[in-house]
Amino acid sequence: MSKCYIKGIASITAQPTTVEDQFLEEIISYQESIFRASDPNYKEFIKPAAMRRMSKAVKMGVTASQMALKQANIEQPDAIITGTGMGCRQDSEKFLEKILYDDEQYLTPTLFIQSTHNTVGGQIALGLKCKAYNVTYVQSAVSFESAIIDAQLMLDEQPNSNIMVGGIDEIAKTSSRFHILNGDVKKEEIHNLELLSSTTTGTIASEGATFMVIGNEDTTNNIAEIVDVEIKYSASVEEIKKDILEFIARNDLEITAIDAIVLGNNGDHSFDHYYQELQQTLFKDTEQLYYKHLIGEYHTASAFAYWIGTKIFEYKNVPDVLRLNDKKSQEHKNILIYNHYRGENHSIALLRKC
Repeated sequence: MSKCYIKGIASITAQPTTVEDQFLEEIISYQESIFRASDPNYKEFIKPAAMRRMSKAVKMGVTASQMALKQANIEQPDAIITGTGMGCRQDSEKFLEKILYDDEQYLTPTLFIQSTHNTVGGQIALGLKCKAYNVTYVQSAVSFESAIIDAQLMLDEQPNSNIMVGGIDEIAKTSSRFHILNGDVKKEEIHNLELLSSTTTGTIASEGATFMVIGNEDTTNNIAEIVDVEIKYSASVEEIKKDILEFIARNDLEITAIDAIVLGNNGDHSFDHYYQELQQTLFKDTEQLYYKHLIGEYHTASAFAYWIGTKIFEYKNVPDVLRLNDKKSQEHKNILIYNHYRGENHSIALLRKC
């Protein structure tokens, strides 16, 4: 495939990640298993009349996409490709509640229209008056990675394009608590910064939106290169170790060339052994980072790892709150990202400093 560079990136999460000229210097702590994203000033990006009709996912997506475009100094993307695991859950809930409360009568279509998974991509396009290629991937925890792979294929076919890629998921009042019942989310309240000390099943849940503008034109404004992305539905721990070694070799590198690995540890005692095995074997001498104690778990949470990688390249610094071990690289050139969700939908990615 052709080169793939990140030209601009923005992320809205449970942390103040939209504050300019800061890289996780201020941390918000939570004593609960489900918490919301920290809202930027949406009025700077969305007209109040339009914002009243938007769900949290749409507001986050539209705002993060505009932030990414601004950083990339691009007014109009040549494509908008989004990924989401659950779509606009808040409007889906409202629509289902209306069905129940109104006895399936006198239903307006608005909530149904706004509840679809591609609502965010559509609203971004409407705001930008962009009539270009627009598609949404709903592939659980590899939704964001699927969007990146599609963008890479498009760059092969249409060089010099600038493509908007994003991942969005939101929590909702009722359906998010169903994940407590099935064990995906912890039943007990827990301090998010003490997540990995938990010995129970489940994790903490939140929401967020990460958008980036990518292209294959090599310029001085590029922040990072997405060297390679790989996804796999099901694999054992040993298979993942083998896949990662093959992935690194395929990109003409060795383990020692990986300056840091960003892992998706989320405190779920049933599934964190995937990460722990890598920590104790292949990457025992590598700088290890994690992030879900800060932003919670959701289907496109791995997109935040890309934000972390680009910020490390940009700031030449790693905040201590991200560290899993005491290893520290003198310089960060190659950063590996590995994530999975409950032992399925594995993704591996390699970022390189420009």
